[in-house]
Amino acid sequence: MTGRDSRHCPAMLISAPSSGQGKTTVTAALARYHRNQGREVRVFKCGPDFLDPMILAHASGNPVYQLDLWMVGEDNCDALLYDAAGHADLIIVEGVMGLFDGNPSAADLAGRFGLPVMAVINAQAMAQTFPAIAFGLANWRPGLPWAGVLANRVAGESHAAILRESLPPEMPWFGALYRGDDVELPSRHLGLVQASELPDLDQRLDRAAALLAEQRVAAMPPVVGFSRKGTDFGPWKGRLFGTSVGIALDEAFSFIYQANLDLLAVMGAELAYFSPIRDKLLPEVDALYLPGGYPELHLAALSSNDGILDGIRAHHAKGKPILGECGGMLYLLEELSYKGESAKLAGVLPGKAALTGGLRGLGLMGATLPEGALRGHSFHHSSLDMRIGPIAKAERLDGRRKESEDVYRVGRSTGSYLHFYFPSNPEAVARLFSRDPA
Repeated sequence: MTGRDSRHCPAMLISAPSSGQGKTTVTAALARYHRNQGREVRVFKCGPDFLDPMILAHASGNPVYQLDLWMVGEDNCDALLYDAAGHADLIIVEGVMGLFDGNPSAADLAGRFGLPVMAVINAQAMAQTFPAIAFGLANWRPGLPWAGVLANRVAGESHAAILRESLPPEMPWFGALYRGDDVELPSRHLGLVQASELPDLDQRLDRAAALLAEQRVAAMPPVVGFSRKGTDFGPWKGRLFGTSVGIALDEAFSFIYQANLDLLAVMGAELAYFSPIRDKLLPEVDALYLPGGYPELHLAALSSNDGILDGIRAHHAKGKPILGECGGMLYLLEELSYKGESAKLAGVLPGKAALTGGLRGLGLMGATLPEGALRGHSFHHSSLDMRIGPIAKAERLDGRRKESEDVYRVGRSTGSYLHFYFPSNPEAVARLFSRDPA
């Protein structure tokens, strides 16, 4: 559906020279700062990510959606930004990797939607080189909209003053965050620690917001206009009416795109959440959705929960659909090993996996299932030994076939390392979860 009306809202994209500069910490701090000022803040994450959005949703008080010109699609990005502009006083988009890294990059997104870029630069052990990096980011791509710069991991007020004074007068300064565990967000394999596992998260966010408030920085970015040209999901409304979908959600399974849940709801599906760690019985549902997460950190609890495991096996035996993504697929295997510990799991898919301690799969990918083509991404640290052949092979957007991922199926149980983005093909999703496989 195409509309000619437009909405306007202050907006910016937060990026950096590279990963590891502290983009999420800064984005969360700014979101909490503006929220504490009484503003309605909508935050987005550029590229495929689950852990950063958990932190950002907690900071802003609103769900966080992904923006990616390929996985999400330009039209869907359009619709999401247009909708946010109708409710928000400020839109913040956290970039991915470095500003110009990847295809599509954060810079591509900023250019397409006119989002001014604010650069986060790790200024630790840096002085007058700081403005050189900021100037390079601002001017490398002619015409890229620019908002300013923020220094992260600064030693103190004197260091911040040196950095600010070294900037050219036309470069806006958004402030500085200081080094210290009371502000930085902790990480582990796969990325940041989940928001639900940080009991002091609010204190960290409020401390970071207070630092920005103390500096009295002019932190409102320019106003951006958004015109809706997005996709209308009307044709799929009610496609899953009367279909109940059980969704695993707890510390072990939490990597879920909010857009996936929204689409299932638009289709009329009844969503029933359950915890494979704590619940004793599987809910009576027509389909199961097992998203990714950290099953390896909860092997004892998962493998000893016979009620849920038996329920999944019975569900599979009845020919009901199951989708297991990454960690969800590992849960469907016969066995999973981590740090010398092995555990028996559902055994719906005939195979084993082990965490390797290093990255084994990464990238935006698309796969053509019997139900249709779906886009998504892969990011995992485990190796898989499967005793059946794949029904489909996902290929990277950049064509690097050596890092492709397989999709496996037994009956109506489907598993893959891919995290699928459901709105990339609603028709395929409807068929995947439908009670009638036809």
